[in-house]
Amino acid sequence: MKNTNMNVAEAVDNRKRVIVRTSVIGIIANIFLASFKALFGIMSGSIAIILDAVNNLSDALSSVITIVGTKLAGKMPDKKHPMGYGRIEYLSAMLVAAIIIYAGLTSLWESVEKIIHPEQAEYTTVTLVMLVVAIVVKFFLGRYVKATGEKVNSGALIASGADASFDAIISTSVLATAIIYIFWNISLEAWVGIAISIVIIKAGWEMMTETIDDILGQRPDKDLTVGIKRLISEEPEVRGAYDLVLNNYGPNKYFGSVHVELPDTMTVEQVDELTRHIQEKVYKETGVILTGVGVYSYNTKDNEAARIRNRVLEIVKQHDWALQLHGFYVNTDSKEMRFDVVFSFEIDHAEGVEIINKEVQSEYPDYDVQIAADVDVTD
Repeated sequence: MKNTNMNVAEAVDNRKRVIVRTSVIGIIANIFLASFKALFGIMSGSIAIILDAVNNLSDALSSVITIVGTKLAGKMPDKKHPMGYGRIEYLSAMLVAAIIIYAGLTSLWESVEKIIHPEQAEYTTVTLVMLVVAIVVKFFLGRYVKATGEKVNSGALIASGADASFDAIISTSVLATAIIYIFWNISLEAWVGIAISIVIIKAGWEMMTETIDDILGQRPDKDLTVGIKRLISEEPEVRGAYDLVLNNYGPNKYFGSVHVELPDTMTVEQVDELTRHIQEKVYKETGVILTGVGVYSYNTKDNEAARIRNRVLEIVKQHDWALQLHGFYVNTDSKEMRFDVVFSFEIDHAEGVEIINKEVQSEYPDYDVQIAADVDVTD
């Protein structure tokens, strides 16, 4: 997790400017390359070079969509969409992936036709020089775009950068094909075209699946969740932070909730002041908006309660699928006990609760035991 003194709103605006600027650079470079490749591809009759040009053109279109998606995602929240429009970036990334897959399928069809109806290509020195220039440009463009995408957490830019790096490899294969044809008169044009098409389709499919994962909801970044819990646990009154849930509404835009464990001696006024401080602190340091901070109380005066908690913890920990116990509180006078258990995905939660409840009830038959099952959603 990275700390920053920059205002969160300023950071968001800066992120949009970086994405747009990088995308514009990509558009200019890809249109330049597509134009020259198409020209020399037609002149030489090389299907591989023409397909490479089509791929560059699809990259330029992808950059345009990235810009539009970023602009729309930056719209202010309104009554209809109170959480904002951040997820539009995911939709634009899916559209980019669809275009890449379509370009790959089209290229594959053209290549197969060239195998069925072969045509000889004619390469010149200028054509070879053009391919070398294209390789160099795409190599450095890919590194720049991908590094920028990772810096600002833009899936579309990361995908575009990776695609540009693939393009450098593709152009290298086309150059190798041309050299083989010139020196040995062996035409591998159509077969290289098929290889290019497969690489394009694979890149588009991977981008599509990653974006779908974002839309469905992935496990949040471990550094972020561990960092948030650390920030909260730094407060002297907090014994632990649990049940952190983060909902993603676009890149770097999270709304979440958490439970904190506090001593049973705190007043409501003190709890209110602390939870507001926690919300402000987490937002300032991470940009995550905690919409709710729940409270668990823990015993501070009863030694018997501490002994019971330690024994219950031993019972829970003997099961590998029981990952954590928290929110423990026991009233030794009224014989009531309550706690939460985080279960792994290896066991049905209802079954896990039943097993632990039976074991704890066997140890403390006079107690009313209440167990809440928590899902292992964050680290």
